[in-house]
Amino acid sequence: MTRGSAPAGAGARCGTGAFVYADLVPVTDFARVLDDGAYRAVPDGWWLAVTDIVESTAAIAAGRYKAVNYAGAAAIAAVRNALGGQDRAFVFGGDGASILVAPHEAEAARAALAATVAWVGAEMDLTLRAALVPVAALRQAGHDLRVARYAPSPHVAYAMVTGGGLAFAERALKRGLYAVAPAPGARPDLTGLTCRFAPARARHGLILSVLVVGAEGADPAAIRGVIGDVLRLVAAAPAMGRPLPDEGPPLYWPSDGIALEVAASRSAGQPRLLRRLAVLARTLAASLIFRFGLRIGGFEPARYRRELVANADFQKYDDGLRMTLDCDEALAAAIEGRLAAAEAAGLVRFGLHRQSAALTTCITVVPSESDHVHFIDGDGGGYARAAQNLKAKAGAGMAA
Repeated sequence: MTRGSAPAGAGARCGTGAFVYADLVPVTDFARVLDDGAYRAVPDGWWLAVTDIVESTAAIAAGRYKAVNYAGAAAIAAVRNALGGQDRAFVFGGDGASILVAPHEAEAARAALAATVAWVGAEMDLTLRAALVPVAALRQAGHDLRVARYAPSPHVAYAMVTGGGLAFAERALKRGLYAVAPAPGARPDLTGLTCRFAPARARHGLILSVLVVGAEGADPAAIRGVIGDVLRLVAAAPAMGRPLPDEGPPLYWPSDGIALEVAASRSAGQPRLLRRLAVLARTLAASLIFRFGLRIGGFEPARYRRELVANADFQKYDDGLRMTLDCDEALAAAIEGRLAAAEAAGLVRFGLHRQSAALTTCITVVPSESDHVHFIDGDGGGYARAAQNLKAKAGAGMAA
């Protein structure tokens, strides 16, 4: 399905009837995300929250991609915590995020976003922009918003999105439409948001960030065929693909994410040094628990690591394909070759980025529970760099 297309009959499926995202039956085979039957239309009364980091390219060039990822995940953590933290639809995009919001949740979500925008600016020296877009507005513009749930493990499910509505909302965000103004002095509830694990080095040669979207006006079935070919190339090399080792990413102390966790957990007026000492003590205890495999209450480090790998969000479909893969150069070249041929045929547009490690950003509200979520991106710019490469090619084509 192209980024600007709405499926036939969408209007008949987007009324005000009951819609509960958590009730959607999840698919467990990632290839099923290409099946239109797995998706359900989101009613018009709902909202789509979208965020991104302004000038993320400059921040990445300055070596701040961990901070960019953290700020992108912060919006998800803040909205989840504000709305109760239950199973809900969100998409992590590296330098931004998208979150589905029910009609009765709109004001609470707006307040959480406003606090997050202010916090990112004050604590992280980054500019986060946010918008809360009515689903009805994207349909009025000729797009649709349909969601599915993909469960990489029995413990978590991630939202998959199609219909072109997400891309419309992202464009609206960048144009300043439906903007959420910052709430100076407000602090979001970022409970559970951490970045303690070190980058996981590639085991097969490189970490490949993949971004594929349908070309405007291309046949949806042909686009799905191209994406299916990419998935088959990855499946044909089963030793590759998943970007984390079986034991999970490495954990060192002190981690280079300490400053981020200090910023996230510091209360208004609390001295930064005092908070840093508290975080250092807490993360040292966590490091020792992991190192020696100590069971504390219901928390088992070995089980948590296994669940981290199983729960990891390293492949998604959000009006296009995003993947973070650990692979060799031969597989990377095969993927690039297939996509280049499809791009030349006017079917897709794509961007790739090669780097040496994968970055993990976590939301673990209750460590002893199994529903912790982990966002995976390339440590060298990942999805943002892939998107930059895609846009650069598009710009070059327009110039030509």
